[in-house]
Amino acid sequence: MTETANALIRRLSGAGPIILLALLFAALAVLVPDFMGVRNLKGLILSVSLVGMIAATMMFVLALREVDLSVGSIVALAGVLCAEVITSSGSVWLGVLAGLAAGALVGLFNGVVVARFKVNSLIATLATMEIVRGLAFLASGGEAVSISKEQFYVLGSGTFLGVGFPVWITLLCFGLLGVVLNATVFGKNVLAIGGNPEAARLAGVPVDRVRIVVFALQGLVAGLAGIVLAARITSGQPNTSQGLELAVISACVLGGVSLSGGVASIFGVIVGVLIMGAAQNALNLLDVPTFYQYVVRGGILLLAVIVDQLRQRARRPAAAKA
Repeated sequence: MTETANALIRRLSGAGPIILLALLFAALAVLVPDFMGVRNLKGLILSVSLVGMIAATMMFVLALREVDLSVGSIVALAGVLCAEVITSSGSVWLGVLAGLAAGALVGLFNGVVVARFKVNSLIATLATMEIVRGLAFLASGGEAVSISKEQFYVLGSGTFLGVGFPVWITLLCFGLLGVVLNATVFGKNVLAIGGNPEAARLAGVPVDRVRIVVFALQGLVAGLAGIVLAARITSGQPNTSQGLELAVISACVLGGVSLSGGVASIFGVIVGVLIMGAAQNALNLLDVPTFYQYVVRGGILLLAVIVDQLRQRARRPAAAKA
């Protein structure tokens, strides 16, 4: 690749996601009937809230040069346990706490396995994905667990200022985690570890502790997403959110988060989430069969990885000159 091409890719890397989003929306507005309708756009925003919530923390995981494939299973387990506890105790708050605790504990387990036992995060979380999904089926007896307290449904279907609570929760996650990434020592440590783990260790950064905290935070937010989803569908379902982790990772990479670590932007992640949501929404409006949708989602993930590789190659000459 020529130096001119590398320089062009570097200039476009920051603006690339927003340009892609604008082009995608423009194309869909012309090609897909009712895509720009107010009702559809509201539905689009609500539909991406689950992916957005989890992407806000997956950004930190990827920025560490790690990956978490267990988030979909955590969503299912948290929803099932929340439903079980609410039904058995009659307390919404106990159910919510049970779901959050389950997510945080699974995330903490992932972090300890990766940081302390030095197990590759892809393998560790792949194993956890299977284990946690199995626990969700065992806890529910393999069936959906209905929720007896109707006031719990408000968390998934209630609105404030005309915007659904799941969207507000997602925006809160984006806001808080954006501040953590850009304005705290912890956020700077995450990027430093992702950029060069050994240099960060020599500089006094508590590498293992940061990894454990990031995975625990990922589990906690995935647990929160599972609770919100259970409120939306009025039950805890052990088979929900299969493949969710791929949509989350795709959104992050499309938003400029580097799979090689050290690069992340909360604004880019928001854009990536909207790109994924718009593509899925258009497929649904066009009544594209589910089997074809799998092909499209896989293609988007592959495109995101290729774009990330091009960005990495473009950064290397600049880093070498620096």
